Amino acid sequence: MDSHETDYLIIGAGAAAMAFADELLSKSDARIIMVDRRDKPGGHWNDAYPFVRLHQPSKFYGVNSRELSQPTRDASGPNEGLYSLASGTEVLAYFDQVMQQRLLPSGRVQFFPMCNVTADDAFESLLTGRRHRVTVRKRVVNSAYWTFDIPSTRQPKYSVAPGVKCVPPNLLPRMAPPSDNFVVVGPGKTGIDACLWLLDHEIDPARIHWVMPRDAWFINRAKIQPGDEFLLGFLRSLTQQFEALNAAADVADLFDRLEAGGELLRLDPQIAPTIYRCATITDAELVQLRRIGNVVRKGYLKAVDHDRLVLDQGEVGLMPNTLIIDCSASGISRKPKAPVWNGNRINVQMVRTCQPTFSAALIGFIEATFTDDAEKNALCEPVPNPVVDTDWLRMLAVSTRNRMSWRVHPDIETWLARSRLNSLFAAMAQVRPEETEKLVALKRFQDASAAGLAKLPQLLAGLN
Repeated sequence: MDSHETDYLIIGAGAAAMAFADELLSKSDARIIMVDRRDKPGGHWNDAYPFVRLHQPSKFYGVNSRELSQPTRDASGPNEGLYSLASGTEVLAYFDQVMQQRLLPSGRVQFFPMCNVTADDAFESLLTGRRHRVTVRKRVVNSAYWTFDIPSTRQPKYSVAPGVKCVPPNLLPRMAPPSDNFVVVGPGKTGIDACLWLLDHEIDPARIHWVMPRDAWFINRAKIQPGDEFLLGFLRSLTQQFEALNAAADVADLFDRLEAGGELLRLDPQIAPTIYRCATITDAELVQLRRIGNVVRKGYLKAVDHDRLVLDQGEVGLMPNTLIIDCSASGISRKPKAPVWNGNRINVQMVRTCQPTFSAALIGFIEATFTDDAEKNALCEPVPNPVVDTDWLRMLAVSTRNRMSWRVHPDIETWLARSRLNSLFAAMAQVRPEETEKLVALKRFQDASAAGLAKLPQLLAGLN
């Protein structure tokens, strides 16, 4: 057995782990060991389908010390005019560069791929079984507190009759011979991407069935664009959200107002969404998705026979030579809230709505800067992972509480102003006195925010 000493043992080398380690490296002289069961950094991106892209601009994803990609705007396609979305290949290459060109050359980071951390905070090789004992001087960092349910890493939860073609989206580009019909199972980001991929490849929408147990609310991607040129629009978007919050009679009315203002989008205006997963979409993508008329809303899929789909609330006939595309994995799991700082462990979680790498980097900064665990936890209340529609409101409440607690600490305010991952909000602090239109918009947002936050407890009280 090999023996090691380190200040921090980081479980995982995914996006959150990389963002945390990068920040700790910048703000301290700590030594770090990172252990991951995969053979390279990037976490669940290693298991993603080949046509996956970020659903948020690349400009505020990744680690603080290095841009993910050039901050350019797409000149064509459904994301036209908006900041680019890195492909899965780009994201994996980026994290590999961060490891090889930033973390390892520091001389303070060791990376052990293809290894599993054991219950005693040792780790062992998945290839040889060789064990490594670790003496951790400061913290064990559980960046894998979030677990990801990915179609390519597990079997469908419904049964599939022998001979029926059922694949994860990873295999979709390699399927041959061609299929006559397609069934996409799952309403989330992966299901959206699979449907758009089929449509982009000129599959007739009539040949696609989309199994959707529950409809989802989507974030309008045009409303969350970084860059000075989008600042006025971003301020108006935030203002509309808080004005909707203040004016809403109840939660249903709130979502109606958010949709009317273009903040949230849904597939079918006649169907009330009941889930929310932070997925973003553009109006152009929504137009394409609405071309699919065969949306199956009969509950969860139970079984796929040769000639039919069996669902909670009925059956749907299955045409010959149909390919089932399993996109039913749930993505980020929902776990009970745990303190970020808990004894000798750090449980990395989101501390701002839908911003995992920003959250991990901020936790790394606070770990390096503050000493009292109670104070650290007060600054970083975990934001619940999004599952149901009303989590939009719950996430907003926690994110806002965190933001208000950060304001009273100059060190955090300075970090926020300089953080690449905070570029969406940092532009607000950079408005100059002569930019009167922006100052007026900022004042309106501040007023709306105060009024909306006063109404927030009433709406939260109405949730189950």
